[in-house]
Amino acid sequence: MLKTIQAGSLRSEHVNQMITLGGWVDRRRDHGNLIFIDLRDSSGITQIVFDQNLDSSMHQSASLLRNEWVIQVTGKVRERPDGTINTELETGQVEVIVSSLTILNESKTPPFYINKEEDSDELLRMKYRYLDLRKPKMQNIVNIRHKAVKFIRDFLTDQGFLEIETPILIKSTPEGARDYLVPSRLYPGKFYSLPQSPQQLKQLLMSAGFEKYFQIARCFRDEDPRADRQPEFTQLDLEMSFVESDDILSLIEKLYYDLVKAITPGKNIKFPFPRIPYNEVIEKYGTDKPDLRFDIEMSTVVDWAKKTDINILKTIISNKGTVKSLSAPGCGNYTRGQISELEELVKTSGGKGLMWIAISEGAKSIEDLKDDDIKSPVSKVLKLNEIQEIASILSAAPGDLILIVAGPGKIVNQSLSLIRDHLGTSLGLKDPNSFEFAFITDFPLFEWKEEEKRWDAAHHPFTMPLKEHLGIISTDPSKVIAHCYDLVCNGLECGSGSIRIHSRKLQEEVFGVLGYSKEEVASRFDQLLTAFEYGTPPHGGIATGIERLVMLLAGTDNIRDVVAFPKTQSFIDPLFDAPDYVSNEQLNELHIKVNPTET
Repeated sequence: MLKTIQAGSLRSEHVNQMITLGGWVDRRRDHGNLIFIDLRDSSGITQIVFDQNLDSSMHQSASLLRNEWVIQVTGKVRERPDGTINTELETGQVEVIVSSLTILNESKTPPFYINKEEDSDELLRMKYRYLDLRKPKMQNIVNIRHKAVKFIRDFLTDQGFLEIETPILIKSTPEGARDYLVPSRLYPGKFYSLPQSPQQLKQLLMSAGFEKYFQIARCFRDEDPRADRQPEFTQLDLEMSFVESDDILSLIEKLYYDLVKAITPGKNIKFPFPRIPYNEVIEKYGTDKPDLRFDIEMSTVVDWAKKTDINILKTIISNKGTVKSLSAPGCGNYTRGQISELEELVKTSGGKGLMWIAISEGAKSIEDLKDDDIKSPVSKVLKLNEIQEIASILSAAPGDLILIVAGPGKIVNQSLSLIRDHLGTSLGLKDPNSFEFAFITDFPLFEWKEEEKRWDAAHHPFTMPLKEHLGIISTDPSKVIAHCYDLVCNGLECGSGSIRIHSRKLQEEVFGVLGYSKEEVASRFDQLLTAFEYGTPPHGGIATGIERLVMLLAGTDNIRDVVAFPKTQSFIDPLFDAPDYVSNEQLNELHIKVNPTET
């Protein structure tokens, strides 16, 4: 080894020891006879000292050192002199008086600072990712990810699970997104697919008799780019036999609670996690991944709207639309500009407009409201008692701002959900030290795709319906509820799972509702359906995102921060300049012809 100890490990107990360090020059400070270097390695930083009075030639060599040069030094550890202790460093009690210096490698001037955090251009950071990863923040995130995955492995192993790898090259099957295809050189015209998830494979493992399986699985989805997506990602994939939903939820609840307490002991987390039915969470929060760190809730106010003289609301209701509202606490004094921001969120969701009622902070109470206490573009249409009624429905108080959106249910929910999230941020209601986990349960099994005039699986087609709904799968798909659940936290979907179908007949019936032909079913799912005929037990599982988990633990909202070598938001890799063209020779070997497209 070129070092005898890590730089970040030095403490007072090492005083008077001769040690050898290796690392990067983080900072150099020249004080004339003394040159101080902050030496950094993966464990942290320690201060080393070159004293001209002890060795002038080495002092001269030290004057040449620059940031990010890689050096090796040998010297004696000593206590720092009085008044020079650095309480911000764990090694701040000591320093090393250097007696030997070896320059292992020089460095060009980096394209951005490594020794301090700044808002560098993300594309530049990713092009030089190996430099970006040297930053303490990034080193810490990678370390957190390692600890989280290790904790998961140890926890599940103690629970009797086996970690089993499944293939990366598989057959293309519909999982909800496009597959990444891999051409076969040996079988011209045929393709492998990279797995969107190991869904069928883990169900086959249950059929094989492995009752508790898990895997830290790589998954690939050719989806349209989005800020919180990566084309390849990692998930905890888990499956169990002879279980019900509660067994899986209790296991994941314990895993995540223990993990958070172990890796981020200063964070707040409640136990047990609440379990909220899908219909209830949509009614209250407009989304199935609510941020529960603050308690702003929305309510359907259709009955209230019908009694008013606001004709546009009545027209929307008669056209099968809905009207929902929420109260923004303490926002009754919002400016026109602040309200315009909220209106833009509605437009972003496809909504036509936002109705608002500001209640003066000076009002005695909702029961004693006067005309002068109200400010609203519809104040001349609404009666005072109607304003009091909606305020009562929303538990609004003097000083609050009532917001109303009307239209198709999906647009209304999305609009108010965006507004709610905006308020949580702008009002400082999102406690960064709290994890508010919850399970969302009782999802619909199917969802109607209006544009395509067909049913689609709300999660995936292998989900077991509730027992009492088995008789209406084909006759009334809209009413079928699934044994399905999501794990959410702080506005993020962290994972999704279900009890699975284990009967060939039932699985074929679900495929029929989804519009798969018998030929498609035989081609894509024969291996799974055949396995069901050989005694596959009842089983279920869950898949939770490793990246989403690490984002929460590290306190970042950027998924690219928690991946060592990520793609950009547009799925480009600036480091390797990928994707890229390949040679005609390679294409010819694969029997592939590329049709040129205009760029």
